[in-house]
Amino acid sequence: MRILFIADPLDHFKIYKDTTFAMMEEAARRGHALAFCEARDIAVEGGRVLADTVKLTLTAGHSGEQKHWYKLGEVERLPLSSFDAVLMRKDPPFDLEYLYATQLLTMAEQQGARVFNSGQAMRDFNEKLAILNFPDYLAPTLVSPDINRLRAFIRLHQDVILKPLDSMGGDSIFRVNPQDPNLAVILETIAHRGRRTVMAQRYIPEIKQGDKRVIVIAGKPVEYCLARVPQVGETRGNLAAGGTGIAQPISARDREIAEALGPELVRRGILFAGLDVIGDYLTEVNVTSPTCFREIMEQSGTPVASIFIDALEAACGKG
Repeated sequence: MRILFIADPLDHFKIYKDTTFAMMEEAARRGHALAFCEARDIAVEGGRVLADTVKLTLTAGHSGEQKHWYKLGEVERLPLSSFDAVLMRKDPPFDLEYLYATQLLTMAEQQGARVFNSGQAMRDFNEKLAILNFPDYLAPTLVSPDINRLRAFIRLHQDVILKPLDSMGGDSIFRVNPQDPNLAVILETIAHRGRRTVMAQRYIPEIKQGDKRVIVIAGKPVEYCLARVPQVGETRGNLAAGGTGIAQPISARDREIAEALGPELVRRGILFAGLDVIGDYLTEVNVTSPTCFREIMEQSGTPVASIFIDALEAACGKG
């Protein structure tokens, strides 16, 4: 197979923990040909979706030299449809440029490209709002830009998490209560004085045991998840916010949630999703660039990258 990875600049990768690199490493081990471009390298010319791509050769494993892990070939302008698989692995935020990229990927799909996850799915499945499609698995939740509505929700539930809809890695998440002396300024800041939509969720105390990343590949959960445990005094478990990742078997409730979402994820063209589960509640459905392969692989021995490439080969009719 010829696989094109669309991602952030390669010299930004931290290969000892990077999920995209884990995918690349397993694909290369199987003899698949790798290519790379950034989202900004995609264009439409003569009605065709093309990208300025480079052949990518891995020169070091994930424990090797961080600065010298790849070699690039000459730039080739190729239609996305010329690849067996196109993996969109650019990190959020989901800004206008990201939106435009997903629209071009949808056009490429119409021209025969196989894109994972699909451009349409990435547009439809906002990582925060997607949970609203599965109300049986949610803690009490409000979505609104209205500061008075948000205040009322906080008064009702007393202990509440506020987060914007377009961030990642725990950025700009606040835990508030009605007595918080900074509540007014927090609401004004996060909601941009009523101009930006915010998600409010009742605080889930089980966050102390970890914000679990449950990986779903081709509609099926991986048997181990990564519980991201917050630092002492911290609300956020995200690894980017200093949380500690602990691989553990998925619980019966984790499995129930993953198996309930699986068929819908497949129907929408989502080959790989990362579900965030705190306690018994679904809090996010990550579809843009989910992570945590490496931590689960190294701590549990579960071959997550191999499971993913198996699914990718099957989806492309190459299995």
